[in-house]
Amino acid sequence: MAVHDSTPDNDAAEVPLDDVINISSDLFSQGQLFVESMFRPWNFYQLLIALGVFVAAHILRAVLGPRIRAWMGSRDNWPKWRMRILVVVHQRLRAIFFVVLIWAVIYAMREYTWNSRSYLLSIIGTLAFAWLAIVFGTRLIKSPLLRKMVRYGAWTWATLQILGLLEEAERLLDSVGFAIGDIRFSLLLLVQGLVILGVLIALARFFTTTTASRIKSNEDISPSMQVLIVKGVQIAFYGAAFFLGVRALGIDLTGLAVLSGAIGVGLGFGLQKVVSNLVSGVIILLDKSIKPGDVISLGDTFGWINSLGARYVSVVTRDGREYLIPNEDLITGQVVNWSHSNDFVRLDIHFGTAYHDNPHEVRKIAIAAAQSVDRVLKTRPTVCHIVGFGDSSVDYILRFWIKDPTGGLTNIRGNVFLALWDAFAEKGISIPFPQREVKLLEGGPENLARNVGPASA
Repeated sequence: MAVHDSTPDNDAAEVPLDDVINISSDLFSQGQLFVESMFRPWNFYQLLIALGVFVAAHILRAVLGPRIRAWMGSRDNWPKWRMRILVVVHQRLRAIFFVVLIWAVIYAMREYTWNSRSYLLSIIGTLAFAWLAIVFGTRLIKSPLLRKMVRYGAWTWATLQILGLLEEAERLLDSVGFAIGDIRFSLLLLVQGLVILGVLIALARFFTTTTASRIKSNEDISPSMQVLIVKGVQIAFYGAAFFLGVRALGIDLTGLAVLSGAIGVGLGFGLQKVVSNLVSGVIILLDKSIKPGDVISLGDTFGWINSLGARYVSVVTRDGREYLIPNEDLITGQVVNWSHSNDFVRLDIHFGTAYHDNPHEVRKIAIAAAQSVDRVLKTRPTVCHIVGFGDSSVDYILRFWIKDPTGGLTNIRGNVFLALWDAFAEKGISIPFPQREVKLLEGGPENLARNVGPASA
């Protein structure tokens, strides 16, 4: 147990220091004896044999590595998981060859000579096999940072265990610490906490990812509810991992209740915006006002929702920009959801024709031109109305429907305008534009003033 009850003592500050000095001296003595033993004849020969095995493994990798890679390249029809395993194996060919060769040498030496003459090789072979097994085992962890932490921690533990120095290392780490009340904190407690929490968080991540993939594959659950359930599962698993990890270390959480309450109140005042965004995110998921895939407009931002986060909503626009909009803005501001209840969107375009063109024919031609565009729906009526008689033209409005707003709005309007241009050009319909006549009066300023009149007129 890494947590101990502390008792008042006048020499409380000196005892841990004495323990550190004694344990350090013991480790130094053992290390000195180990170094001296390396220069004994048969130990030195075993080191040379291990070095020769490493050189042989390096040569084998240089010779067989390219051939194995070429053989892997010819297996295009294999599934991805099998190719990933082959890639990992190819990256560790030298270590694999070293483990195979050194254990072959160990078995041969045990068969033809005394076991004591292969003792050092056995330690080296065991270390190499343990390190290689840890490398392959930690490949299952997807997070690079967590994978490195687990790998290096497992390497350290395996090395100390194989060399028989684990108990001394634990004593050394446990001797460095301090006490707060009835709880004693030490480096050993810190290391154990990191290991236990790392394992539990890795398990929580695995179960969370598996559960999330199954929830997202269920078509009976709406996208917003899928996000809400996944967030709840993540909070539950990671919270349970932290709680179990702290309890496994023997720390009583009831003593931290008052402190955690004070910290919670302080965070509530200092992080009001963060808390507001978190609550707003839960409200958005519950009321299903927006969901992944919806097309929304918020101010000058127009795009579709890529993902719903705990603090923000990711909106991707047509130009590839990704806006991270706080959840509070979506709750308090006016949001246009183009696909809230359905995906149908009506678009309007304005145009004008000359007065000598028959408006009945213009309306028919405009409707037919709009319906000739691919994205314009044929199942919903396209209409064209006269909206006024302008100075130079008869003004019309053309209304049509689409079902894929994520494909863009400006481009479909442009395609309909092009279709109108082609149809009007084919039918002889003219599109007027304002014209002005400018007359230049002959004579000087007197004639100009007389013709134009006073400025106040």
